[in-house]
Amino acid sequence: MMAQLVAVVGSIPSPPSSQLEIGPLSFNYYGLCIGIGVLLAVVIGQRRWAARGGNPEDVAAVATLAVPAGLIGARLYHVITDWRPIEDWLKIWEGGLGIPGGLIAGIGVGVVVARRRGMDLGEAIDALIPGIPVAQAVGRFGNWFNQEIFGGPSDLPWAVEIDPEHRPAEYADQATFHPAFLYEGLWNLALAAFLVWIDRRGLLRRGMILPLYVLGYGIGRFLVETIRTDPATLILGVRVNHWVSAGAVLLAIAALVWLARRAAPSYYADGGPADGDGDDSDGSEASGADDADVDDAGVDDSDDGDSDDDSEAPVTAG
Repeated sequence: MMAQLVAVVGSIPSPPSSQLEIGPLSFNYYGLCIGIGVLLAVVIGQRRWAARGGNPEDVAAVATLAVPAGLIGARLYHVITDWRPIEDWLKIWEGGLGIPGGLIAGIGVGVVVARRRGMDLGEAIDALIPGIPVAQAVGRFGNWFNQEIFGGPSDLPWAVEIDPEHRPAEYADQATFHPAFLYEGLWNLALAAFLVWIDRRGLLRRGMILPLYVLGYGIGRFLVETIRTDPATLILGVRVNHWVSAGAVLLAIAALVWLARRAAPSYYADGGPADGDGDDSDGSEASGADDADVDDAGVDDSDDGDSDDDSEAPVTAG
């Protein structure tokens, strides 16, 4: 009895409502979480792109088309893999966004927009990708309000309480479950921090952030899928997202090997500022190289004003 009391007291309660009521207006928390996550991803991307000498407006332009494409792709992936009836296809406020589909569509459209704006594609990928797992983590918080994306029964102190109407039939007598949405959200935040850290260490080649993200997310999603109890389409008795995650991991490893041999050094590996501030957008950070061209007698040895090492100049937005 005491153990059960501790488990209930220590569990995470579910919200009493999935909607925020402000006067006559009603907002779905799930949609709000997605919107906040997208906004954070854009802000992170703008700061990282500006640190490379780029124009933050480029990121806003990419997001304007990539975000809607990602939402459409995510919804299509969900309704196709979960065999949703046509009348439910547009009910995104009830949950049901397949992240793999959103990534394929969103990143694909984002690449096209970045190319058209003349952005350096490899550097743009490195700058923008770390914001995506942050957006996913905030979006997963929305699943808490909908009381979805949870695992099997659990009496751990961080287990989440699920109301009877949201419980699987086979666990109708269980009150607390593994918060799978929380596990995935925390994994995504850790992944985002890792991507930023390894990027600044200068250990990567240009564009490697994307397959590293896919690799990390694929591993995390595969693990989370093992504890989820919600219905899912099965292929040979295995959840479809297990297959997708495993395939993504293999493709990511292949991409990392290819980029390690073919891609140019990344921004920080190529002499970018270690602090990532990027405030010297007028090129003043290259002044050290100019000073080095002046000998002790005050004679400028530079060749017609050309810098001896162009790799230290920030990447611009084309």
